[in-house]
Amino acid sequence: MDDTRPRAISLAEIFWVFLYIGATSFGGGLVAYLREHLVARQRWLDEDQFLASLEIGETVPGLISTNVSVIVGSRLGGARGAIVAVAGIILPGAIAVFVLGLLYAHFRSNPEVAAGLSGVGAAAVGLILAVTLQIGYRELKPGRDLAVLAGAFLLVGVGHISLVPVLVVLAPIAIWIHRPAPAELAAYHAQQAAFHAQLAARHGELARDHANTETESAS
Repeated sequence: MDDTRPRAISLAEIFWVFLYIGATSFGGGLVAYLREHLVARQRWLDEDQFLASLEIGETVPGLISTNVSVIVGSRLGGARGAIVAVAGIILPGAIAVFVLGLLYAHFRSNPEVAAGLSGVGAAAVGLILAVTLQIGYRELKPGRDLAVLAGAFLLVGVGHISLVPVLVVLAPIAIWIHRPAPAELAAYHAQQAAFHAQLAARHGELARDHANTETESAS
């Protein structure tokens, strides 16, 4: 992910944006809200940066939305940005779940309550499908990715195999088929070597300037 930012973003702004996302999103559709606000509205990330955050968030333990909040908050405001982003996104849900948990204990047998929960669940499924179609096409290359996608679907969705062994098997395969071409890898290493050479030259200049300053001060 690119660490350059077009403008400084305050911690208060990060907190209020993530608080708004947490207060206006529902269930599994939270990822769709994250993309809508961070990419389309605030333009803090582009599609590739959001997708990279999402990929990392999906491959580490914890809730995807919380993981993405940590990554994006850290990118925008460092460690404090990560803290306020997570606080903002979980605070509305924590309060709502606490209150609704108390109410559900009294009204759980009410058919209207059950119908409302079913409606919210259906909306969440639709949001997940929407965000899958919006961001998934950028990473799907016919043949290679579709084979991995189909394998994961069959193993987890049809075979009901635990996600952990599926990742252990499919992750190395996916990494291997997406390995960089030798020319691309050589160009990257050449770029890094040039960067470190420039850095070493700059350090050498600073050391010479420091030595000259000490010599002049001594004389």
